[in-house]
Amino acid sequence: MTLLVSLSDVTKTYGDVTAVAGVGLDLHAGESLALVGHNGAGKTTLVKLILGLIAPTTGKVSVLGRDPATAGAAELRRALGFLPENVAFHGAMSGRELLAFFARLKRCPRQDLQDLLARVGLADAGDRRVSTYSKGMRQRLGLAQALIGAPDLLLFDEPTSGLDPASRSHFYDTIDSLRRGGATIVISTHALAEIEGHADRIAVMHGGHLIALGPVGELRAAAGLPLRLRFTVVPCSTGRLLERFGDAVEVFERSDRMLEVGCRPEAKAALLRGLGELWDLIEDVTLETPGLPAIYSKLIEREDTP
Repeated sequence: MTLLVSLSDVTKTYGDVTAVAGVGLDLHAGESLALVGHNGAGKTTLVKLILGLIAPTTGKVSVLGRDPATAGAAELRRALGFLPENVAFHGAMSGRELLAFFARLKRCPRQDLQDLLARVGLADAGDRRVSTYSKGMRQRLGLAQALIGAPDLLLFDEPTSGLDPASRSHFYDTIDSLRRGGATIVISTHALAEIEGHADRIAVMHGGHLIALGPVGELRAAAGLPLRLRFTVVPCSTGRLLERFGDAVEVFERSDRMLEVGCRPEAKAALLRGLGELWDLIEDVTLETPGLPAIYSKLIEREDTP
């Protein structure tokens, strides 16, 4: 696989403040990476380092085989697409005029602008002034701007901040379409529940440190969180289930007709098979797999525990 981005032991300080500390990270072509963490975790600093807007205090950043912070990196940036958290466009320009302006800056042909407007759902608003656009429409226009020239690498910094649910859904539909098309994407976000399922790997940032990196499944295993099984049973039968489970489960909640337990992921199949003749006592069973918010909380808790 082609290596597009490489950060080697990168640290960025501002006086006595360390924004990023010793981060090592590689990103390959066609991969989608989510940078997650609370505000101040170092996500935006990493995005700025990749863009070359700032240079590392120590360590090395390489993007498409070049240092993005050098004086000759303007040509490199034409191969990148960037959507900041808060887009600010001239309200007197139309959406089409604004895209044409950015296309000139990137030295890209302008004949594909209508296709870009259609791709982000603004085909019928391209000739309207940007001042008449809603927050979601301006963000979609920003996404179209980032896509000009079919860049090798796309970077999105808190792209759904302040958007309504419909606009958020539209954004992720577009991201998924780009992923299917082989785009290489970095998304910085603290919206943990949203990003799960829209990235190949998750990079967890905390206090400027990269504390975990991998697919959600690997992070779930690293966090050691149990699966939750919730049984609805005939009255007064939860005790019989617990006898059969033995020490394989942890009881979270129990009542006359309901039993919620946790078990290790690898023990799930054996636990269910072991119920045997007790299935006639069970009216319903649901399985809850820990999602990214729970995984993140556990990893942060572990990091903060002395």
